[in-house]
Order: sequence, then structure tokens, then C-alpha cells
Amino acid sequence: MLDLRPVPFDHPDALRLIAEVQAFYRERYGDEDLTPLDPSEFAAPRGFFLVGYVDGTPVASGGWRARDAGEDPELRDGDAELKRMYVSAAHRGRGYARLVLAELERTAAAAGRVRTVLETGTKQPEALALYASEGYEPMSTFGIYRGEPDSRCFAKLLRARVP
Repeated sequence: MLDLRPVPFDHPDALRLIAEVQAFYRERYGDEDLTPLDPSEFAAPRGFFLVGYVDGTPVASGGWRARDAGEDPELRDGDAELKRMYVSAAHRGRGYARLVLAELERTAAAAGRVRTVLETGTKQPEALALYASEGYEPMSTFGIYRGEPDSRCFAKLLRARVP
């Protein structure tokens, strides 16, 4: 059972998983994700970060940060950019990524965000399949990976929060 807990972006367990995902990116792409991130961007009310635990061991992570029109030509007011979605290799194939994604979408909608956006790459077929199966639609590339041939960006409108 995956126990999802909100944590600060710079929590030791989050940092460990972020280091793992960066190593994964180096393996697949030859470099880390170089998107500038500030830990404060993932703090409420304009952000959120979580770690998923199995028997007390951190095995999954993900977060979102508020993004709005004017920050990038492809972004809109009310966007929540997903970052650092990751499941440790030994725990993949158990549906944990879907659970993390659902919680990120839920918390973004609860915070008033209306759309989730993300960037991934062609060398991550697992991520591409996950996002397609969860209703994410292709959008123009944004951020520092705009125009990169291996970059793929996706968006999904969030359901309005029911009181």
C-alpha cells in the first residue's frame, strides 16, 4: 500500500527521490532536467509536493507549481506544472505513478488550478503511455525545452472542485 504524504520540496526523502530521478534522466538523455526550480514554488498555496512511502521507505514523488499566462507563451492563468513525478525502479508496475498523479491533480484542483501541464520526453515511453491513458493531450512545448526534438508537452483540464 502506498502512503502519500505532503512534504516540502527540500525534505530529505524528497531530495533523495529527486536525485534518483535526475540520475534516471542522465541515463536516458545524457543530462539532468535543467529546469530552474525553487523549493518555495512547491509550497502552498501555489504549489504542492508529496512523497509516497511503502513500509516507511520513500519510493515515489511528484509535485506541482502554479504557472500563469505571461510566464511562457504556452501557459495560461490557472496552470499547475507537474514536476519530479517518479517511482523507484523496484516499485514500478504497481500503479503508484497513477496514485501520485491523481493526488497531484486533486490537490491542484483544490487549490483553484484549472489545468495541469507537463514536459516529458520521447525516451520515456512509460511516462508517455501513462499521461495518454490519463487523458493528457499534446500541447506546444514550453519552458527551457521549447523546440527540443525529444521534448513532449501535455495538458489536461481539471475538474472543478465539488464543495
